Amino acid sequence: MDNDVAAGRAPSSTSVLGHLALGLTLLAFGLGLTGVVHGVTVADAVRPALYVGGVALFIAGLIEFRFGAAFTGTAFAALGAFWFTWGAGVGTHVSANAAGLFFLLWALLALSLTLGAKAAGPVAGTLYGLLSVALVLVAVALFAGAGELGKIGGWFAVMSGLVAWYAATAALAGWPATALPRRGTAGRGATAAG
Repeated sequence: MDNDVAAGRAPSSTSVLGHLALGLTLLAFGLGLTGVVHGVTVADAVRPALYVGGVALFIAGLIEFRFGAAFTGTAFAALGAFWFTWGAGVGTHVSANAAGLFFLLWALLALSLTLGAKAAGPVAGTLYGLLSVALVLVAVALFAGAGELGKIGGWFAVMSGLVAWYAATAALAGWPATALPRRGTAGRGATAAG
């Protein structure tokens, strides 16, 4: 378990920012896939994916690394790279199988984050577990040409985004049921014993 989580310190501001960025990006992407909002498609999620999910999330990951938060640093930097790559690649011509492989490879990252989230708590595990399922469903939908399966993947992305948004909001509001990774406030490199 992260020593700062065990010590019960306040969540880092970059952790909250990263979870908000991830949540908003997943909501835009997922809602675009589902087609539930008239006139909104997954292509409308490109700008949020590039700048919020890509650049902001990647920078939050680097800051988390700088202060010793390996799990959130890894999650945010890697997912920032995913969102930036996806957003920058939309509109380029690739086969459905190549796109499916892209999502499947990133689903493996999400699975690693799910398994690594054990110490970060059930909120992080749920967030990355739902993301894993969403990415696998989108990949299979692309391989099989099954648009309805992609919509189901979109709903899993929406649920994952809501979990990320909830975790950040709960941390900001001081609600007790959050399990966001935390970092000490005594200065860079300071951690609690434990």
